[in-house]
Amino acid sequence: MDTDNKHPGIKSVGWALVQVSRLHRSRTGDKLSELGLFAGQEQVLQALGNSGPMTMGELATILRVRPPTASKTVSRLSALKLVERHTEPGDARVVRVKLTKEGKRKAAAIDALWDEVEGELLQGFDNKDRKRLRKLLRKAAKNLAGFTGADQTGFEADDEAEGLEASEPELAATA
Repeated sequence: MDTDNKHPGIKSVGWALVQVSRLHRSRTGDKLSELGLFAGQEQVLQALGNSGPMTMGELATILRVRPPTASKTVSRLSALKLVERHTEPGDARVVRVKLTKEGKRKAAAIDALWDEVEGELLQGFDNKDRKRLRKLLRKAAKNLAGFTGADQTGFEADDEAEGLEASEPELAATA
């Protein structure tokens, strides 16, 4: 008997999204543990790797978490010597966070890990399907953000990144 078809949520997009999300988080978590990291910590390292030093408030905004949550993760990463915190000259209330050399190495390893898991996730998807899925997920996230009062910025397509995919198919083929 095929029990997969009997699940009450089998035709639900939300149920499918939860299942994919759980599997993605599990796979990513397994890979992160090989780097000595926990899920969530990679997002801080990636944000700092992509944007450079930033304040705790800026980091919390990018990660879509409350400042105390960002601060707790930064404290753990600081103990691992992956990030450094410095107070702003002239205003000790403002704390800037930046990657250490080891943090930069971990961020590069995370980028490679992320690409690997994304390749596994999207195996068999052509570039058109990948682009369509990204667009639909951004739209769904924006819809829910509107109902929850969450910040809706960042859900729009990154035109430059989308254009790069279209103009450089050899890069997209390796994604």
